[in-house]
Amino acid sequence: MDKYTPPHSSTPMRRTVVRLAAMAVGASLLASCSSLIGPRQVELPLHKLQAGLDRRFPVNERLLELFDVQLTRPQLAIQPEQDRVALAVEASVAPPFARAWTGNIAFSGRLYVDPGRAAVMMAEPRVDRLQLGNLEAERQLTRVANGLIDTVARDMPVYAFDQKDLRYAGVQFVPTRIQTTRTGLVVTLEPAK
Repeated sequence: MDKYTPPHSSTPMRRTVVRLAAMAVGASLLASCSSLIGPRQVELPLHKLQAGLDRRFPVNERLLELFDVQLTRPQLAIQPEQDRVALAVEASVAPPFARAWTGNIAFSGRLYVDPGRAAVMMAEPRVDRLQLGNLEAERQLTRVANGLIDTVARDMPVYAFDQKDLRYAGVQFVPTRIQTTRTGLVVTLEPAK
């Protein structure tokens, strides 16, 4: 007595069905894992933030079609009690037909997270100190300095995440909150929805 053997065409179909079922089970497991993974916190030490700023300088701006301004050598500091960051830069301000004023400008700004740009940004910049070689020039330039800092630092990225740093266990994360500490920043990352 011969045993019945099914035609060969059903064996590949059965394998295809098994593969599709396995892929569906795998996809549902990944989806359920992403809902189980909650927020993560990432520490950004001051030296890492400083390195990111160093790449953005020097900054050259022309203000009021009169002043050529160059900002160099940024020095970042954290102000955790005010939830702000402070930035001091060397400045050179060259008015037309006059010798350039050199010195430094210190300003600070409030931090916020921009999930769309995956970055920690500075907002509401204000000049805290303006020291240029000529005291008379300082009085005249206080308004100009505030305009300059507003132009240069408004919505300036203090730190931008690499997309690969926002992926963990197969789940894409986005930065949502920030906290300042004495040594840097703590950024909360949550799974993307």
